[in-house]
Amino acid sequence: MTTGCPHSPELPPSYKKTSRGSNTPSVALTIEKTIDSLNAKLRDLSCKIHAHPELMFEERYAHDLLADFMSGQGFNVTRHYLGLDTAWRAEFSYGRGGSVVGVNSEMDALKGIGHACGHNLIAVSGVGVAIALKAVMETLRTPGKVILLGTPAEESGGGKIILLERGAYKEMDVCIMCHPGPGREHSASIGPTIAMQAIEVEYFGHSAHAGAAPWEGTNALDAAFLAYSSVSLLRQHMKPEQRIHGIIQGKDWSPNVIPDYSKMRWLVRSPTHTELSSLVRRAKNCFEAASLATSCTLKVTADQPYYDLQQNSVLGQAFADIVGGRYGVQTTTAGTTASTDFGNVSYALPSLHPAFAIPTSPNGGNHTPGFAQAAATQEAHDAMLIITKGLALLGYRILSDPQFLREVRSARDVMLDMSSNPNLRPRR
Repeated sequence: MTTGCPHSPELPPSYKKTSRGSNTPSVALTIEKTIDSLNAKLRDLSCKIHAHPELMFEERYAHDLLADFMSGQGFNVTRHYLGLDTAWRAEFSYGRGGSVVGVNSEMDALKGIGHACGHNLIAVSGVGVAIALKAVMETLRTPGKVILLGTPAEESGGGKIILLERGAYKEMDVCIMCHPGPGREHSASIGPTIAMQAIEVEYFGHSAHAGAAPWEGTNALDAAFLAYSSVSLLRQHMKPEQRIHGIIQGKDWSPNVIPDYSKMRWLVRSPTHTELSSLVRRAKNCFEAASLATSCTLKVTADQPYYDLQQNSVLGQAFADIVGGRYGVQTTTAGTTASTDFGNVSYALPSLHPAFAIPTSPNGGNHTPGFAQAAATQEAHDAMLIITKGLALLGYRILSDPQFLREVRSARDVMLDMSSNPNLRPRR
């Protein structure tokens, strides 16, 4: 592992534009100096969030910490945004008109293993991008607006989907964010993620004495195990890129009592949201069959689906050029079979969600205790800072270059056409 940042070569001329002559600081210099000056504060915020892991819609500590910080940085902050207790919005405008750049900060952790997906790094990256854009807008007198959203419940609950439905992204021209993952040092990916739907399955039976009168019982645990076995058999006939995985839960179980209740939590994944629905139906058939076989009553509750992530090709190429040319970060288009609620946002407006590599222990990828440890290291923080600078430089180009924004929008229109017609969808 290394703790330093790679050498920063010169940006292409298009990133050195100034608005008021040769004495005006360049875009890159302003952004980099701003983020470097925030280094210690961002590290402190990240470590505090990491040390206080909070589950979906319970991110109260992170909500207050980040909302207070952004308010102190001169942003107009709205707490408990759009009816979500732990969502927040920080906004800065300069001048009149201009484009609107949206940024996301995730905050939630995983049950039992804390920040094993590195959302502490995502949270402070969003903060860094927003503050850097504010600084360069003020320095170069660039009209526009930056909106930073504190988005709860990415791991489960679909916080961004709720915010999207309530209008949080309506004003934005583009939305950007990033996510850590394992991989080779100084590398990033702008590939897709796949669609996902969370399903809660409950079986209701009837308790009885397991030794004296088991025939009087209706075993809800048997139903859960039968459903689990059926899904395991279904996996043989799924496409390689599809996934179904789940857990069994219950309450007050005893080997001498026929369980009258069981609960399962399943995640069903498929490459696109249009393909997801057919796999969900097949999974539900497994749940219903177990109900019939055991005479248990079944209740199925499906969450809002997470759409597949559609990375905007123009934004992606520009980001790759920035972080490759200036920071030595090699960017690929390799995708992942993980999922994010940002996928839904990517269908609503042009979006970019690069994944960046942080040093991890062997087999210590996302959603492991090893990754939780890695997300707290200085090396992970340094990697996050580089991506934050790259996203801020990209954000300023959106604000300052109307032609570039038109190209971004055109690329989104092409993406939507392909998404609506599977025969036009490029092979991944």
